[in-house]
Amino acid sequence: MKVLLVVACMCLGSVLSAKADCVKNARGKTVCSDGTTAAAVNPNTGKAAVAQKNQNGVTTTQTSTGGTAKTKNGRGVAQGPGGSMCVKTKSNAACKPN
Repeated sequence: MKVLLVVACMCLGSVLSAKADCVKNARGKTVCSDGTTAAAVNPNTGKAAVAQKNQNGVTTTQTSTGGTAKTKNGRGVAQGPGGSMCVKTKSNAACKPN
């Protein structure tokens, strides 16, 4: 599953790089974005992430390690690869282990 997601991220990144802005940061991580979809691959660790923003402004992110998150305006819900769940609201943050 990890390999499939990394390959998908690389493919999406190559598609995005043709029509989007790509930046390579100081750590060698390449990030490409077209405004609604972004892909990032870290060549040092081999980990990747894909994020998509819907019409309501909610960003859904999936990582190659199996984590997912839905965020908007600094608030959101994240689920780790092991099933642990974390929630951040305007005034509170909490995590529930698996």
